[in-house]
This record gives sequence, C-alpha cells and structure tokens, in this order.
Amino acid sequence: MTANEILQLIQSLIWLLAGVGVFIVGMGFLSDSLEKSAGGSMKRLLGKISSNRFSGVGIGAGVTALVQSSSATSVMVIGLVNAGVLTLLQATPIIMGANVGTTITGLLVALKNDFFNMAMYLLAFAGVMMGFFKKEKIKIIGRLCSGLGLIFVGLNVMSSEQAFGNPLVERLFIDLFSVVNFPLLLILVGIVFTALIQSSSAATGVVITMVGTQVLPLDLALFIILGANIGTCVTALLASVGANANSKRVALIHFAFNFIGTVLFAAVIWIFKEPVVNLLVSIFPGEDPTSLQMRVSAFHVVFNVSTTAVLLPFVKLLVKFSEWAIKDKPTSVEEEIPLLQFADERLLGMPTVALVQVKKDAFRMADMAMDTLEAAFDGFIQRDIDRVEKVLAANEMVARVGEAISDYLVKLSAAGATFAEERQVNALHNNVGDIARVAELAENLTKYTKREVRDNLVFSEGIHEKLGEMHLLLKEQYDLVKAIVLEGQKGLVAESDEKEEQIDEMRRELVAEHIARLGQGKCRPENNTVFINLVSNLERVGDHLNFIVHDSIDSI
Repeated sequence: MTANEILQLIQSLIWLLAGVGVFIVGMGFLSDSLEKSAGGSMKRLLGKISSNRFSGVGIGAGVTALVQSSSATSVMVIGLVNAGVLTLLQATPIIMGANVGTTITGLLVALKNDFFNMAMYLLAFAGVMMGFFKKEKIKIIGRLCSGLGLIFVGLNVMSSEQAFGNPLVERLFIDLFSVVNFPLLLILVGIVFTALIQSSSAATGVVITMVGTQVLPLDLALFIILGANIGTCVTALLASVGANANSKRVALIHFAFNFIGTVLFAAVIWIFKEPVVNLLVSIFPGEDPTSLQMRVSAFHVVFNVSTTAVLLPFVKLLVKFSEWAIKDKPTSVEEEIPLLQFADERLLGMPTVALVQVKKDAFRMADMAMDTLEAAFDGFIQRDIDRVEKVLAANEMVARVGEAISDYLVKLSAAGATFAEERQVNALHNNVGDIARVAELAENLTKYTKREVRDNLVFSEGIHEKLGEMHLLLKEQYDLVKAIVLEGQKGLVAESDEKEEQIDEMRRELVAEHIARLGQGKCRPENNTVFINLVSNLERVGDHLNFIVHDSIDSI
C-alpha cells in the first residue's frame, strides 16, 4: 500500500468515525427531545402498570418506542424499582418489552432511500431554525427534528464514498472480517462496540449500514447483532450500582434475558446458518441497499420478539433466579429508611416521571411534619414533657428529607427540564419550604408545653376541646391538600380554602373569648402569651397548607 493510499484510508476512517459520531449525537438529540415531549404519554403508560405480564411488555415497548432507547427505559425501570414503585414481577415484562420497542430504529435505518434522505436533511435544517424560537415546545420539537435528521446524515456519511464506499475501506473491512469470522468472536465484537457507545440502536444502525454497503456479510452481521443485545445491558448494570438489591436484580434479569436469547439464536444460526441466510434473502430479494439492510433489521425484530415470546412464560423463574443470585443484605435502621423513597437519580433523564416521584417524597415529608404537629399538640394537651424530645428528633429527619428533596430538584432543573416542568420544580421548592415551616410550628408547640408544665399553667374548662376542634380542621384540610396535589382533584380547592377560612375564624373566636375571660378575671394573665401563640401557630399551619395547594395548582 502506497503512502497516498494510506493517507486516503486514514481520511476515510476519520470520515467514518465522523459519521458514527453524528449518528450517536442525533440519537441523543432524538431520545432527549422525545423524553421531554412524550413525558405525558409515558406518565399515562406507567400509570397503567399492573401485574399482567402482557400489558407490561406493551408498556415497555411503548415507552421505548417513545424515547427511542431501551437503555433509557431500563435505567428508568431500575429507578422505579429502587423507589419501590415497581415490583420485580412488574419490571421484568417491561424490560422484555423494551427490547421489542428498540427495533423501530433499525427499521427506520433500513427503509431509508434518496428521497427519504433529502427529507431528513431538510428536517435537520428546519429543526435548527426552530431552535431560535422562544417558545419551549417549538424548541423541543426542533431538537426532535434535528435529532432525527442527524441520524440519517450520520448514516449517509458512513455509507458515502469517503467512508464505507471507499474501496480501500471496503477492502480493509472485508479482510478484517475474513479473519474475525468466528461466531463467538463476532458476538464479542458486538458486545464491546455496544458497551463503548452505550446504545444498541446506534450499534445496530452501524451494522445495518455496513451490510447495506456490502463491507460486512449478512451471516457475520447476525452474530454482531446478537452481541449488541448483550452489550446494551452494560448501561443498566452500571445504573444499578449503588441501588438496592431489587434494582440489581432488574439489571441481572435484563442481562439474563438477552444472554439466554443470544445463546438460543446463536446456536440456531451456527447450526443452520445457510438456511437462515437463504430465508432472509428469499423474503427480501435483490442486492439493492434497502433489501440488504432489511434482512438485518428483520432479523433484529424476529430475535427480540421471539426471545420475549419464549421467555415471557418464565418471568417468575427469572425473578426467582435473580433473588437466588443477589441476596438481601442486612442493613442498619438508618439505611433501611432512605431520605428519598420515591425519587431516584436514574429518573432525572425523564423529568415528567421524576416530578411525579419527587412530589410523592415531598408529601412523605409533609406526612412526617403533620405527625410531629400531632405529637406536639397531644403533648401540650396531655402536659407530656416526654413528647418534646421525640418531636425534636422527628423534626431533624424532616429537615434532612427537605434538604434531600431540594438537592434533587436542583439536579432535576440541571437535567434539562422544560419551562413548564421548571414551574413545577419551583412550586415544589416552595412546597418544601412550607412543609418545613409546619415542622417548625410543631416545634414551637413543644416550647409552650415546657412553659405549661414549668409554670403549672391551667386553662379554662372546654378550651382543650375547642383546640382539638381546630387541630381536627387542620387534619381535614391536609387530607384535602393531598387529594388536590397528589391525585389532581382540583374540584376540592374551594373546600380546602373553606377549611382554611374556618381555621382563621376559629383563631379569631378563641382569641376574642380568651381576652373576654381575662377581662372577667376567669383566666390567669400568665396564660395569655402561651394561649395566643398556640392558636396563632395552629392557624399559620393552615396558611402554609393553603400555600401548598395554590403554588401547586398555579404551576400546572
């Protein structure tokens, strides 16, 4: 090989790498924009999760089709399992369905033609232009268009005369695959390549392009495709690091599913390679690029659908295997109660889902704050000084959970939340502040308990009952707040507002009655500060609950 030919070869390889890079960037743009634009659809799909394995497969395929990434779906499922939202039995069919959903990219790659390519170039340009608009939705759609267009720009760069179309590159790969032609070695190539680029869709797209340009024989490509399905498990395995045992089991099931499928198909193709290749050729006759590429894409679809069909009846066995392989480790009490039980960093790539989960944690924090309020109130009524330390200890945990939620919300904003999602993030920041104030008000009640016991304060007959009524109104208001914010029952807003007004009115009445009793000499003057502050603090709890409702409603 002459110096000029070596230079041409290096230039072609650089061109080829550039094509792969553009393809992967396009996949990233497409996946990112689809996650944002399809957030509502994913939320609805995830809301339909049940123990029915067929619906699980459908949900997995649907979500993956929306985000164009089985890795993203797998990571999201691991996050949901880690948060306790999904069980292993529910997660396993979703993982299987994700493998089916990812085949759509291969079909798109295989079906491209000159007219389609020109349309994609124009789409990429239009997407860039849409990025200059101020409206967030138009920018997301523009990023989606750019991503889809760049995928095909990258594919065309790879198949151009400067890359795979160069006779020197063609000869290089033909010589390479004349040596690297052992099935197990080809599967290893697929595993390593996919693990490096972290996308089975991208790896499959490159293989399909190589077959279309005839630098890679079909019979060898099939084994690389099988290896790519194992390589895509690396993302899920990495995502499970640091997660709980069940999350690690999901990653193991994902690996086991693809490994078993690869072993079964590799054995069949190894033994019946010629009949399999002939069958694909007979279904897609001709030597044009589309026919060549469709053979690989069709095999990819058949592999994933067949593996799912074969292993779906054995979901329980896969779960049992994962539980046998990964044992539950004994943990300390502090580790058993994570600060965030629903939100998970693996969900940050899907802001709509992450918002749903972190909102649940915010109300877990609110439950804790309301529990401390009840403990503090009961301590005051029962003159129980022992409740004071318990309330203070509980409030420390409330503060820690609040800090964890705030940190998560900051990360969620940095992960590329849309303007509409950012409004919800800001509302949740405000909610966390209001919940923290409820806990602080509960702590104030412990101070009044100390004063009550220390100074032996005694309140007029019937006062405790009226204070109990006020506290009960707060509990009723909180139940309405949860229904409105967590369940979306906006029709209850007026009722919640009415409860808050009743609490305000009750504070005014109790203070007026107290002042009247003072004037009549029926109440000790030293009770004044404690009583007025107590009812004022209870009334302020109602205010903060009301703020939570209206901040949340206004952000939607």
